[in-house]
Amino acid sequence: MFFNRKLISTKDEDRLIASIKSAELNTSGEIRIHITKYCKGDALEACKKQFELLNMHQTKDRNAILFYLAIKSKTFSVWGDEGIHLKVHDEFWKEITQCAIDYFKKGDIVSGLETSVKMCGEKLKLYFPYHSNDKNELSDNVSFS
Repeated sequence: MFFNRKLISTKDEDRLIASIKSAELNTSGEIRIHITKYCKGDALEACKKQFELLNMHQTKDRNAILFYLAIKSKTFSVWGDEGIHLKVHDEFWKEITQCAIDYFKKGDIVSGLETSVKMCGEKLKLYFPYHSNDKNELSDNVSFS
């Protein structure tokens, strides 16, 4: 795993991984976080591109969610695949985004991501509950570029 210590600390990365694991505990849904320094152009488009690069569109139920944060550019976006998007629609994504941004404005990036991941986990659990034969289809690690 590529890790850029200038972006977040190891301790913060561990907190984010723990929040993903916790959110995925009761769902077949998948959550990832991608952190980069800069975003050239639109954050949502960059998020969609990263979503595909991470092969998140290949989950069985199309229920993956990606959080994309460009720290130096101060941009953030979240993208959910078609399976979860059909259940929650645009207002949910706006709520998640605003929640994260509210924390970011206070200088608390990690809590913003943790809280937003938890909120997504609750929705995924509602629409895509865990079954005994479910597999963790994607890495829980934070990705960096």
